[in-house]
Parts: sequence; structure tokens; C-alpha cells
Amino acid sequence: MKENLIETKDFRYVERGEGQPIVILHGLMGGLSNFRGVYDFFPEKGYRVIIPELPVYDLPLLKTTVKDLAVHLDKFFTSNHLEDAILLGNSLGGHIALLYTKLYPQKVRGLVITGSSGLYENAMGESYPKRGDYNYIKTKSEEVFYDPKVATKEIVDEVYETVNDRNKLIKTLAIAKSAIRHNMAKDLPKMEIPTAIIWGAQDCVTPPNVAEEFNRLLPNSTLYWIDKCGHAPMMEHPDSFNTLMDTWLTQHNF
Repeated sequence: MKENLIETKDFRYVERGEGQPIVILHGLMGGLSNFRGVYDFFPEKGYRVIIPELPVYDLPLLKTTVKDLAVHLDKFFTSNHLEDAILLGNSLGGHIALLYTKLYPQKVRGLVITGSSGLYENAMGESYPKRGDYNYIKTKSEEVFYDPKVATKEIVDEVYETVNDRNKLIKTLAIAKSAIRHNMAKDLPKMEIPTAIIWGAQDCVTPPNVAEEFNRLLPNSTLYWIDKCGHAPMMEHPDSFNTLMDTWLTQHNF
């Protein structure tokens, strides 16, 4: 996907297909490649799939917040003349998608969240006390998935590099603290937007009860489970994820 990267003065993103836009937001330790399955599948179904890189490590420290990332996303929307988009977010990306929908409801047609923060997360962005220990980082990365083999060497290397870069670690902790502070429980009941909640049944970062709470609080939501699956269903079970999302999009005539 990197070979298709579009770079402008303010944004880096990949884009493919034409039609109804689906804008995808990756998680805190995530990247564009996490959504390879979605990126390959939905353009064939008549959608325009766009995945921006979130500037988690590029914003000034005091602006490394969920809200500032939502504001950055709105600049991206404006720059690319996007409206009536379907927003899909994993983990921190789901949280940004929820907040963006609250702040700019007129620009979002539907919402898909998976392993989203915004209500609760288990040690998201913890302090990594053994951050110099590669095996420790490997274990922590594997815990994100039901099947530890999904945590490839490339994924582990990327996390290891991030937590051993002092600037990136400080920004990681800042955004994690912002996510915990920015709890959306009071906002969700007012958000009428159609929402698909696609969750790993064995997610130990945002456990299943978090998905149930999102479903209870969001008035127009549908909850889907993927079994033998952790925190990133679109990576661990891409075919099942795409099928569920496609079914939901079709049901809502998106």
C-alpha cells in the first residue's frame, strides 16, 4: 500500500475506487496496512476507500489529543471535498471517528467501529517498563490478537521502534491519556447515526463488555461478533469482517 501513498503538504494517504467514500482511521500503534483487506475488497463493491495517516507523532505535544486529531481529520475532509462519508475506525481510530461524528455530524453518513476506545481500554498506551526488551514487546504485541502469529516480525519491529523512540513514546502516552480522559458515555445516546459495531469475541484490550456498552448507548447501532478474534478483527479475520460490514452497508443502502 505504501507504493500508492499520496503525499501533499499537509496529508499522507492512500485512496482507491470510486463512489460512496469510506474513510478509515487506524489505531495508535496501527498503520495503513492494517486495513489491507478492506482496501482490496470495497473498491470492487463500488466504494471509494481512503486511509489517511494520522499525525499522532507530528502534532505539538499539547495538541496530541483525540480532539485535535478529529480537527485534523476535518481539514482532510475539506481538502478532499469529502461529505456523506462512512467512517471506519479501529481502536483509537474508532474513538476519533466517534468524536468526529459528534463534532461534524453533517459530514458523516454512517459509522463502523471495531475495538474502539472511547469508553474503556485495558492499559492502552501503558508505560512499557521494559521497553528495551524485544521479547517483552513481542509478547505485548501478540496479546493484541487471538492468534499470536498475526503479530508478524514487521508489526513487532514497528512497535519496538516506537516505544524506544523517546519522542514517539511521549506522544503515545499523551494520546493514550487523552483517550482515557475523553470518555464519550454521555455523548453516545445523542448520536443517532447508523453504527456497526464489529468486535472480536476474545478482545482483551477493549473487552466484549465494552462492545455491549457501545451497543446499549448508541441508539441506532448493530453489534456483530467475530469468534476466535482479538482487538483487530479486520486484520485477524479480514474476510469475515468484510462480509459483516458489507451486509450492514447493504442493509442501510449505503
